[in-house]
Amino acid sequence: MTVSKPTRGWRRMALALGIAAPVAAFAPPALAEVSAESQYIFNTFSFLIHGVLVMFMAAGFAMLESGLVRKKNTAAICLKNIALYSLAGLMFYLIGYTIMYPGDGGWIVNGIFGNLDLFYDPSAAETALIAAGDKATPEQLKAVVDSGYSVPSDWFFQMVFVATAASIVSGTVAERIKIWPFLIFVVVLTAIIYPIQASWVWGGGWLDAMGFSDFAGSTLVHSTGGWAALAGAILLGSRKGKYTADGKVTPMPGANLPLATLGTFILWFGWFGFNGGSQLALGSAADAAAMSIVYVNTNVAAAAGVVIAMLVTQMRYGKIDLTMALNGAIGGLVAITAGPDVDAHWKAIVVGGIGGGLVVFAVPMFDKFRIDDVVGALSAHLVAGIWGTLAVGIFGGGSFFTQLIGAVAIGIFVFVASFIVWYILKATVGIRADEESEMNGLDIAEVGMEAYPEFGQAS
Repeated sequence: MTVSKPTRGWRRMALALGIAAPVAAFAPPALAEVSAESQYIFNTFSFLIHGVLVMFMAAGFAMLESGLVRKKNTAAICLKNIALYSLAGLMFYLIGYTIMYPGDGGWIVNGIFGNLDLFYDPSAAETALIAAGDKATPEQLKAVVDSGYSVPSDWFFQMVFVATAASIVSGTVAERIKIWPFLIFVVVLTAIIYPIQASWVWGGGWLDAMGFSDFAGSTLVHSTGGWAALAGAILLGSRKGKYTADGKVTPMPGANLPLATLGTFILWFGWFGFNGGSQLALGSAADAAAMSIVYVNTNVAAAAGVVIAMLVTQMRYGKIDLTMALNGAIGGLVAITAGPDVDAHWKAIVVGGIGGGLVVFAVPMFDKFRIDDVVGALSAHLVAGIWGTLAVGIFGGGSFFTQLIGAVAIGIFVFVASFIVWYILKATVGIRADEESEMNGLDIAEVGMEAYPEFGQAS
């Protein structure tokens, strides 16, 4: 059994009514007796502080990817990560949020765009309250606090999720993609592709109406990033020398495993904001209790992912693989993200452990198909994300069939849309660096500087 939770599409109504998100149906009346202003303050604080934690995951992705690429491509990876975060923020402000949360009218009306406002700004009630200062009237205060949370705080929390999806793509296509075409793809992904599929669930769309559940985004964020990355990797091709003519894999180890380990710990840390903040409210004791459960489930799932990945690599290869252990942690985190509100922690351990184990099997599977994934993002985010989404139908009390429909529908849409964008870029400006640039490293060819100049020619 899992506790009930309003979808993001109905957040406004739930918070405005002062509903304790996780256990509203079971909470004694006293638990709901919190002033509207107090609920507004704590809900807003939750969005902001958890959003900051998720934003810190951008540093985790940058460090993880920097550690898993060869040193001649490190500066390019760092540039891509700070650029994609910036573009995601701008595009989600300009158009993405409105597409994702279209309101009652929907964003497509009679086949054309309807509620499609450019820019997303604070509410008129909020700006009026700020302008009034100490002279604010009770009516002005009520107009703000009745919404349940600050409008910009909600935007900020949603925006950092979009940037996470884009970061997943970066690691998969590393070491051979040109930076500007990659960033053009990020613009389309964060402005259009991601918001459309997310609106189907968190925006109160058709999958939400079917009962599809994705608490914090195993599919809507992680598998979405994975499908977009897969389309790019197929069209981009593998790194030169990665696969031999007879299909054998040539190892291309990363340059800095301590940095990759640090990046993984940062991601683990930031994930408490990712899943914990997706409780979407902190205005009652019930919300605080439910959020605590989410935190613990998130932690034990990641831990189980690490341990299972270590055991599986020991049994398969006779040695423990550090990179598999790192991706095992991420696989466990991604897997539990769809349902971190499960009522028993052992369920989170099982879900996370399977997620970590799947990573170990998925990495060679992609290599078998000659799909070159530099950091293992497809295995940790796409595969584990699909598993976590389906696990809600096993352990979370949802419908397995509905979860399957949602995972397949979003997968098809994101993959096809991304493939089209990547193909257009490939046919026009080109997406792959030339052979000489790839051989010498993208740091020199694309960025004009080396991350480790004191070590001489990189390899």
